[in-house]
Amino acid sequence: MMDNTIHILLIEDDSAHAELIQRAFEDRGEEAKLTIAHTLEEARTHMQNFEPTLIIADWRLPDGDSNELLLEEQNTSRPPIIIMTSYGSERNAVDAIKSGALDYIVKSSESMMDMPHIAERAIQQWKILQEQERMQATLAEQEAQFRLLAENSSDMISRHNAQGIFLYVSPACRTLLGYEPEELVETSIERLIHPEDAGNLMNLLASPEWNDITATVPYRARHKNGDLIWLETTARLFFDETGQKQEFQASSRDITERKKSQEELQKAHADLQEAYDKTIEGWVLALDLRDRETEGHTQRVTEMTVTLARVLGFNEEEIVHIRRGALLHDMGKMGIPDEILQKPGPLSDEEWAIMRRHPQYAHQMLSNIKYLKEAIIIPYYHHERWDGSGYPHKLKAEDIPLHARLFAVVDVWDALSSDRPYRKRIPHLEVTDYLKKEAGRLFDPKIVEKFLPLIK
Repeated sequence: MMDNTIHILLIEDDSAHAELIQRAFEDRGEEAKLTIAHTLEEARTHMQNFEPTLIIADWRLPDGDSNELLLEEQNTSRPPIIIMTSYGSERNAVDAIKSGALDYIVKSSESMMDMPHIAERAIQQWKILQEQERMQATLAEQEAQFRLLAENSSDMISRHNAQGIFLYVSPACRTLLGYEPEELVETSIERLIHPEDAGNLMNLLASPEWNDITATVPYRARHKNGDLIWLETTARLFFDETGQKQEFQASSRDITERKKSQEELQKAHADLQEAYDKTIEGWVLALDLRDRETEGHTQRVTEMTVTLARVLGFNEEEIVHIRRGALLHDMGKMGIPDEILQKPGPLSDEEWAIMRRHPQYAHQMLSNIKYLKEAIIIPYYHHERWDGSGYPHKLKAEDIPLHARLFAVVDVWDALSSDRPYRKRIPHLEVTDYLKKEAGRLFDPKIVEKFLPLIK
């Protein structure tokens, strides 16, 4: 069934023929509106009021030939035209088609009665032709834009087959790589790439996972003069009608200076991190010189804490903060008087009250240093206990930050395993039994479970 928006203009001076065609449309029950004009002038008047979907025109008309419509409309988006004649000849048909007619029909009772079917087929054919023309125009426009962009871009624009062979390369290759375009066409991109980087790029081209996506790859390429430069290539894959990889198009730019800047920035960052760590180590050394009782303790617990953190799955960025926190865990003792800090025997209750202030002292000393924001967790909370009996805030269980919970186990293990002025170290098995016993009361039981295999 024809769409009800279809409007057909029939130009026919023979009333009998026009009536026969009109009856054919009516008999078919087509939802197409048929307007009849008997002359070219009358047809032009109708076309000022509406744009027909299809024109069916007799070749010879009282005021001229219908090919005048073809000549008038050939450079605009005119409707398709079917030419009819009672005097069919091959030459007339060829002339009509050359002039722009969509079809050429020899009049007969059969052809006029079949006109609804002819019209429907013509409209479908015209839509296909229009779509093809649109696609060709779009493609031509895209190709023109691509070439304009490619020829004037400072980036190197290129096309490659699925194996990486250059099919086209823009003039920017002269600036980037020192080659003329014709020197690269029909050669492989692989020959330009540093061997250490070529494998990654060629694996990407061969990968079945690279489907209809845009990929950006940095790599080192060799200039014609032998120098190595850094290129960043953004490539998009295209497929043929069977779904197979056909080619990829790429845009490449020189990022050598960016890479140099990144390397310099990374070095500066590493130098700054080293300066931070050296500063912390200096503070720790100052504390060790003041508190001989715990000399070596800080280094031991720091190494073991980092080992345990890796077992627990912390990433390297988190471990940096954990390591700093372990180094600084006793920094608050810098605020404890010498007579308490260096007392050779057990402390009194009053002295213990003062000693237990060292987490707050650490917080006061370190909280305004931005790069220690995460590290300060251990100095501030490492004396909290799983059952809430610790200090300074009596936090319980998982309310205690995880960094502090893991350090607390290591700290107590080392304290019990080391000689102190007022007692000798406790045997290893007794320390192990103590940690097992206090897991779930003083310590996080899951952390104790992970820690014990490390001290066998």
